[in-house]
Amino acid sequence: MGFKITALFWNVRNSALMIVKNSFVFVIKKSAFRGILAAFLVYSLKKQCMVRVGLVGGSGLEKLNIVENKRETEVSTPYGPPSSSLYTGQIGPCEVVILSRHGREHTISPTQVNNRANISAFRELKCSHILATTACGSLREEIRRGDFVIPDQFIDFTRRRHLTFYEEFEPGDAKHVPMADPFSEYLRGLLIKGAEDLGLPVHYKGTVITIEGPRFSTRAESMMFRTLGADIVNMSIAPEAALAFEAGIPYAAVALSTDYDAWKTDEAPVTWNEVVRVFNTNVGHMTRLLINVVSQIKI
Repeated sequence: MGFKITALFWNVRNSALMIVKNSFVFVIKKSAFRGILAAFLVYSLKKQCMVRVGLVGGSGLEKLNIVENKRETEVSTPYGPPSSSLYTGQIGPCEVVILSRHGREHTISPTQVNNRANISAFRELKCSHILATTACGSLREEIRRGDFVIPDQFIDFTRRRHLTFYEEFEPGDAKHVPMADPFSEYLRGLLIKGAEDLGLPVHYKGTVITIEGPRFSTRAESMMFRTLGADIVNMSIAPEAALAFEAGIPYAAVALSTDYDAWKTDEAPVTWNEVVRVFNTNVGHMTRLLINVVSQIKI
């Protein structure tokens, strides 16, 4: 049951805060009020400082000039080493931990990314949230090159990834994790608002289909993905999102459309050089969006 306050009054003569609840009047003297206010401010600051955001993305994320007091740290996990050492630092009042999904020099293929170690490393460093960045191919005419998509669903089309932390179950404790909505609605809301505030072209939802890679889709596969209801395609998000969900860490992704995969017949199919060109053209927008969102995350 909530405590509903009927009215608040400041009694100038007695320097006291008067709280009216129905027919009862509670009086807090000025000296006590100052103490309560100070305690509340300390509590709010501590709560805000508890935010530690994991940032995972393609190679070069750690090179963006978005983090103050940057420090490099090594983390060991029960699943082996993560894709790279991690950088810790600050964006505004929030601590951040940055990891390069494919290694610093983009030497790890999508199949070989140790997603369990990456998510476990964020958990070891007590990250409260995870934001992921990714390039993606568009499967819809209306999702243009340079557009941002905030996925709300995924289809896992990978074949060779480790997709769970649960190799076996304890008797009577099967870990069939419900995952109807795999992305954090809270983080998705912040990403959408942040993109709107910055005037970026953003699609509020979308289904991402994650393929095994490292090759791109055939034209038949790309057409099939459209038929399945997917809106964008990439090679990384589904395993990350599933493992973060199992780990109990709120996770959301922001995808930048760089191409039209292979389904469109009126233009050339996707190439790696085109992906890199479009992504690099829009990296400033991605940087501003991350700074905007991270600084607003609360526990």
